Amino acid sequence: MPHGIKKVALLFAGGPAPAANAVISACAISCINNGIEVVGIRHGYSGLINYQSETPLVEGDDYIELNEIMLRRTRSKQGILIGTARANPGKYVTSPDDFGDAKKTAPLSQVYEGLRSLGVDALVSIGGDDTLKTANKIRMFQDRLPDDSPRIPVVHVPKTIDNDYSGIDFTFGYFTAVETLGREISNLHADAEASRAYFMVETMGRSAGWLAYGAAIAGEANMVLSVEDIVGDLRAAESTEERVVMDIDAVVEKIVRMMRYREETQGKKYGVVVLAEGLAEFLSDDVLSDVPRDDHGHISVAHVDLGKMIAKRVADEHERQTGTRRKITGLQLGYESRCARPHAFDVMLGSQLGVGAYRALCEEKLDGVMVSVSGQLDLHFVPFENLVDSETLVTKVRFIESGCDFHLLARFLETQLAD
Repeated sequence: MPHGIKKVALLFAGGPAPAANAVISACAISCINNGIEVVGIRHGYSGLINYQSETPLVEGDDYIELNEIMLRRTRSKQGILIGTARANPGKYVTSPDDFGDAKKTAPLSQVYEGLRSLGVDALVSIGGDDTLKTANKIRMFQDRLPDDSPRIPVVHVPKTIDNDYSGIDFTFGYFTAVETLGREISNLHADAEASRAYFMVETMGRSAGWLAYGAAIAGEANMVLSVEDIVGDLRAAESTEERVVMDIDAVVEKIVRMMRYREETQGKKYGVVVLAEGLAEFLSDDVLSDVPRDDHGHISVAHVDLGKMIAKRVADEHERQTGTRRKITGLQLGYESRCARPHAFDVMLGSQLGVGAYRALCEEKLDGVMVSVSGQLDLHFVPFENLVDSETLVTKVRFIESGCDFHLLARFLETQLAD
């Protein structure tokens, strides 16, 4: 084989996403049909990160040999065939200089040695922006190995229901997640109308508002707010260029104004407001001081419970302004969408990305690229250097551009407020 690849490892890390199995299956079958063995690494980096030569990786627990029989009719299957986890082998490497510190790179070294112990010639990484960051660090770690050390080419497939990836228009699973959450929001809207109440729905989406906006449009919410909307009067005075702080009182006032507009001009005493979970990062430091963070430094938004926090403040302010108590319920949505049955577009997109990973490694002989598509699922490959900051080694998040047509669509469809 001119590419020299005999065994490929597939690894999925981070949160689940619909159509994960389309990527895994399409990539694995492409390899198998061309005489390449495929190993599925179980539960992300959690096994590799602890690898020691004296304790070999265990088949079934740490990895599985993928074959054609177990992959039959799995592209539309829910869940993740090889599991996932959030273990981060690049946690201690935060700049290029850190690659000279053996202690900081030890987990990356263990991942490399663990893969080599399985006879792996190439790695397909599937995951979100943090997993892309890790894939880049694994590649950079190998760049500094002795010249005679074997290299494991790394190709990354972008995954996130958040859709906040630079280098690709839409990530697999996004539309299934939007459809799932949109359906839930529509159900809540009917409940709200029946009981003359409001729901403050906090959706997943972490850094950007793609999922919140898509779900709000699909579910016909009355208002949607995300990190991109915290500008002007919605920013607190203590905001800086490095740290945006939300003026929570101004946000509450904006929501109450919408409620009063609906009540006083349209006779509607009900509705649904969608809040992107990333707004929690914009809360003041005193609110976030006791909130735990994961291995990648992100706050645990579930501990903040933004929807309930905003719901209580909105209820109090609405009563203060009108003298009427309105039932307002805060809740979180997102987990129910991550392993929903993928619809056709996500299966097609995931399948093409999986095939693209094979083509990048074995046909194009590439290393350090992310698989992407554009137009009619036309494949192209984006170098890691275009996606990761060379100094901080952090991936570049793609936000919704204020004033873009997608942003304006949500603004147009929500309750129109009088100035």
